[in-house]
Amino acid sequence: MTELRHVPKDGTPKVLASPRDFHAAADQLAAGTGPFAIDTERASAYRFDDRAFLVQIRREGAGTVLLAPENHRAEFTAALAPVLTGQDWVIHAAPSDLPSLAWLGLYPGTLFDTELAARFAGFAHPNLGAMVLELFDVELEKGFGDSDWSETPIPQKWRNYAALDVELLNELAVALRDILAEEEKLDWAYEEFDHIATEHAGITAPEPRSWRELKGVSSLRSREQLAVARELWQRRESIARSQDLAPNRLLPHRVLVEIARRVPTTPYEINKIKGFPRRRGGATLQWLDAVTTALKSPKEEWPVQLRSPQPVPSKSVFTREFPELWAVYQDIRSAFEDLGEELTMNYELILKPSLVRAAVWAALGPEGGVAGEISGSGDIPGFLLSQGAREWQVELATPLIADGLHAFGG
Repeated sequence: MTELRHVPKDGTPKVLASPRDFHAAADQLAAGTGPFAIDTERASAYRFDDRAFLVQIRREGAGTVLLAPENHRAEFTAALAPVLTGQDWVIHAAPSDLPSLAWLGLYPGTLFDTELAARFAGFAHPNLGAMVLELFDVELEKGFGDSDWSETPIPQKWRNYAALDVELLNELAVALRDILAEEEKLDWAYEEFDHIATEHAGITAPEPRSWRELKGVSSLRSREQLAVARELWQRRESIARSQDLAPNRLLPHRVLVEIARRVPTTPYEINKIKGFPRRRGGATLQWLDAVTTALKSPKEEWPVQLRSPQPVPSKSVFTREFPELWAVYQDIRSAFEDLGEELTMNYELILKPSLVRAAVWAALGPEGGVAGEISGSGDIPGFLLSQGAREWQVELATPLIADGLHAFGG
């Protein structure tokens, strides 16, 4: 019978938020044994960045601790880094948590990602709740992941949810490790875990953001539109940073791009734009001023569209202008799908479709980008490694790509 678990076995943990508490928690964790099960709760939908407002850690013999580093981040790092950094960690969907932990000066020695392990094992639903339910017949409290974790004090129900996220994480890692060992996939998984840990090892602070990364900006054609988009983004970024607010809450991304597309010059025109926060005090004049500022700036300083050369044509160009090569890619992808089915894992884990397309272009593309980098089957492994593939992926993917190219005559 399924156990409905709404409260941790050891009760609801307190939130530890002072330097003294951090040192006590570090001593408690150091006295335990085995890997550290770690999770974070963040508030990027509400705050300016994706920093952790709560860090949950559980270890055998030490129990679960909930730590709130805000306002004492340096002290948090000083207390916890000597205990955690360089040790064995278990995290579910590690790429989402590792950046915020790195900003706190915390880095794993070895990593076991239970979400990725579940995908290697072929589970259809690798989210934490589904995995715990399937393997342990325990249904965990859910529903607070998207809450504003910067709020204080953190409600008891939220604390229960946070603690339950790590309560069975070490046990889940053991179960998945055994499954992968039996399926002879464990070495592949460890290679991926090491790759993830290495990718995050050099992170110390959030990556600088750019207005060019804003979704929809690439659809703007004129320099005038781009100048408006840049000014709106810079204005929004400055306000959001000063108020520690998520930029999208000040002015939604799609609204910003639409303002840039239409270049309104009157309150009436800007207020007509769907989704514009016209009821927010001062918003109309504030964002209209940004448009005016952009239009008054020297035209020679207006940005231009970036047309950086692509190593591989886009899917639309590939299908439209190189149908024979697209057919080769489709055949090779089918071979990957068959292998994925045989291994009971998603074929995209074996090699990303974008990298399969790159290999086809490198071998058969007429010119441009990576075209010409594969002249024979012997070049395939080196090319895949140069594009970021791991050794286990190269071993599985090379024969499939070579066979597909050979069938075409490449």
